[in-house]
Amino acid sequence: VQLQAFGGGLVLTGGSLRLSCVVSGTDFSKSGVDWYRQAPGKQREFVAMVTVTGHTDYVDSVQGRFTASRDNAKNTVYLQMNSLKPEDSGVYYCINRGYWGKGTQVTVSS
Repeated sequence: VQLQAFGGGLVLTGGSLRLSCVVSGTDFSKSGVDWYRQAPGKQREFVAMVTVTGHTDYVDSVQGRFTASRDNAKNTVYLQMNSLKPEDSGVYYCINRGYWGKGTQVTVSS
């Protein structure tokens, strides 16, 4: 299983980004995908998940601002991030079947 997350970047507080994660080497339609993030000096933390059926769940700190979704035809999951805050900064990873992608850096400047 291989995962590649991209779409990170530098934005101002209140801005938006959309992360994408392309999954290959597995039957993507039969498994969920999680998003985690890690800020400098902190442990990785769960951010969001999207299940096989498209059900989503979020950590409280991003509820109402982030939206996870999936496109099975493209083997891709997305994380739409709105109203970004400096505390959202970090490296964002996607995980499928216990495999981690390389991550993409998100930096929110105040």
